[in-house]
Amino acid sequence: MEKGIEDRGPLTAAPTSPEVAPVSDEGRWRALGLLGLAMVLSMATWFSAAAVLPQLRANWNLSRVAGSWLTIMVQIGFVVGAVGSAYLGLADRLSERRLMLLGAVGAALANAGLAVSGGLITALPFRFLVGVSLAGVYPPSLKAMSTWFRRDRGTALGVMVGALTLGSALPHLVNGFGGLDWKVVVYATSLLTLAGGLLAEFLVEDGPYRFPTARFDWRDARRALAARGVRLSTLGYVGHMWELYAMWAWFGAFFADVLARDGGDVSTVAVGLATFSVIGAGALGSWAGGAISDRRGRAEAAGISMAFSGTVAAVIGFLAPTGPWVVLALGLVWGFWVVADSAQFSTVVTEQADQRFVGSVLTAQLAAGFILSVFTIFLVPVVRDSLGWGWAFLMLAPGPALGLWAMNSLRDHDRVVAVPSSLEPAP
Repeated sequence: MEKGIEDRGPLTAAPTSPEVAPVSDEGRWRALGLLGLAMVLSMATWFSAAAVLPQLRANWNLSRVAGSWLTIMVQIGFVVGAVGSAYLGLADRLSERRLMLLGAVGAALANAGLAVSGGLITALPFRFLVGVSLAGVYPPSLKAMSTWFRRDRGTALGVMVGALTLGSALPHLVNGFGGLDWKVVVYATSLLTLAGGLLAEFLVEDGPYRFPTARFDWRDARRALAARGVRLSTLGYVGHMWELYAMWAWFGAFFADVLARDGGDVSTVAVGLATFSVIGAGALGSWAGGAISDRRGRAEAAGISMAFSGTVAAVIGFLAPTGPWVVLALGLVWGFWVVADSAQFSTVVTEQADQRFVGSVLTAQLAAGFILSVFTIFLVPVVRDSLGWGWAFLMLAPGPALGLWAMNSLRDHDRVVAVPSSLEPAP
């Protein structure tokens, strides 16, 4: 083992930070509201290509599998951006809100590049840069939020994940207005992302509960994984990510096929509004998951969520013949629960990992989850073309099943009291 690693001693929490003056409820909830709004706006570029995928497939003669790469490249870019930012210690050099602004500017410009691309090959580098840039928005926003909250942190983190969810759904809402050229949708989402970065930089202040930062190190992450709770939470997160982004990426295409099968309206309005509603329902789910976790524990909240989302994943594709209203109702349930567990996995890490290594293990957890999501985003259209939507979505169910097992094991594990000064999670 490297010298310096072995000398760090046993896995114990770092001392808490010095006491600071208490924060008024009005001040911290105002900050959360502004940061949440900044997150909603900034995340609008994540699924901008997925929202206009039917138009892109027609204009660029893309198959479903080829079209999936427009989302996959964002996932890969996000991992590269997050790990690179942590490794270079950008958070040590810039404030969280300044990182959010720079990330939003980069994402807005890269997203606009999609509109001037002539086809898939030229569009993919721009989508990759969108992901790299958004890695400067999401993790720093959670960290900025945590400087305002010690108590009710689970609820606050749930609100922030809900904001990400709503922001991810925004392109479908813009596209759902109908009659818009796909390039207008792309430019509109770029402007929304830019507005989010400006809001974070100029209308939000830093909270009083600052905490230490540390340079990312894979060895630190591996060492922190020695804690059983950290291993189980990471396993739960991996199962969660197996399902989440594939569902978000492909529900719109699934619902369009349901409408076509039923002989109904397959316009961009119907598909866009339905997809926005289903993904957007996760905003309420994230808030609910955070509130449940503050009252009943992280593991129980995450387990409840994955039990519901995994069940819907297993059946919704096979129920397409029942018609769009049944599918939409089930989709809203799925959208509500599929992301309600998201905040709990990383929160467990902040509470149970050695506080010196929290930043590293969260970055490693994020990287594992997002890289895994690449495979399911790619596989869903492949399985759909071969076996149909039922089997394509059933393929996602083992993820939450694995996560549910991990959360049940974690719930039986001795509960560890959260450390107030802990580093707040990456996505």
